[in-house]
Amino acid sequence: MAMRIKGWAKPSVLEVLGTIILAILIFLTVNATLESRQVEGCSMNPGLEDGQRVLVVKASYWFGEPQRGDVIIFHSPSDPGRTLIKRVIGLPGEWVEIKEGTVYIDDEPLDEPYIQGDNKAYPRVQVPEGNYFVMGDNRNNSTDSRRWGMLSREFIIGRAWLCYWPLSAWHLIGGSDYDPEQ
Repeated sequence: MAMRIKGWAKPSVLEVLGTIILAILIFLTVNATLESRQVEGCSMNPGLEDGQRVLVVKASYWFGEPQRGDVIIFHSPSDPGRTLIKRVIGLPGEWVEIKEGTVYIDDEPLDEPYIQGDNKAYPRVQVPEGNYFVMGDNRNNSTDSRRWGMLSREFIIGRAWLCYWPLSAWHLIGGSDYDPEQ
């Protein structure tokens, strides 16, 4: 007994409309949660270089707050039309200080294997609630919280997740695990 396969049928208007609505919903969801940004400058060397493209997860902080070590994208406090990329160093309520080339959080040294350059001395300051202390990994070539102060939470766009361009530099952008008990 032979099986018959029905021929291709024209989709109904409802099927086409349903497909279009689904495509629009997928587009809006992706657009609301992810964004592509280009790295400008060398403040995040050696991990990220000028001209590379990163994927930013805008939904990262919808249900939580930035953590120490997160690489974030945010609106510049001194020029809100410009976006910057830096690493979260100090969290709300913590004391940050740089002495003898080492960053201290609440008087405990911070292990920073990702940095390039020297940490210049910076006086002990407390990070206010709703703010973060951020720094570039290339400490000698970074304009950051040491210059313009604390970063307000409202300026944060999202967490940098993936460097995808150029393809030869493809890598996940990880934070740094910091355990104050060590």
